[in-house]
Amino acid sequence: MAGLLFLAFAYFAVGQAAVNRNGAQTAADAAALAAAQETRDQLADLWVLDVSDPTKWQGIFHGEGADNACGRAYQLASMNDAKAACDPDGPLGYTVRAQTNKTVGESVVPGTAGIRAHADATAVIDPLCTFVLPSEPAEPAEPAEPSEPSEPPQAPEPPEAGALPKLTCEDGVEWDPDPADPAGLPGPEDLFDVHLTND
Repeated sequence: MAGLLFLAFAYFAVGQAAVNRNGAQTAADAAALAAAQETRDQLADLWVLDVSDPTKWQGIFHGEGADNACGRAYQLASMNDAKAACDPDGPLGYTVRAQTNKTVGESVVPGTAGIRAHADATAVIDPLCTFVLPSEPAEPAEPAEPSEPSEPPQAPEPPEAGALPKLTCEDGVEWDPDPADPAGLPGPEDLFDVHLTND
């Protein structure tokens, strides 16, 4: 009977450790995603502010200009009863290591009283849209000496003044950005995808 009770308490300890481990993973996942989403929203806001200058778009889609959002990761970890260490993983990602505040607690398994569960998670931001900047008009070639008079070659038409590149986004959705219509611009979820990786 004593042996059965010992096994029961041991299984309980193992189960409690698994619960703590799951809690740590939940905290790490939520914290990493929160930091990445915060950066995604910052980048989307920057794109809206610079929508009239398409020469800045590529930099924004590569993560330029956003602030470190690890503070958001710490908030989410705390909400999940954990502490977190957060590091940017390049300009478009965050890696978080979470530790639960609760321990496994006293059990028949030695050494569990002070054990806290740890888990890691990495979230990344993927740009969803591509575009092509208008090319500079080509210089007309110097005409060869004609044997008969002819019209000189015409230079290509320059892009229409104020025209912006078209965005081609996920699933082939196209946007024609119009700075005069902010409500008609793509939102953060249209411009970027945020997800956890398996690394």
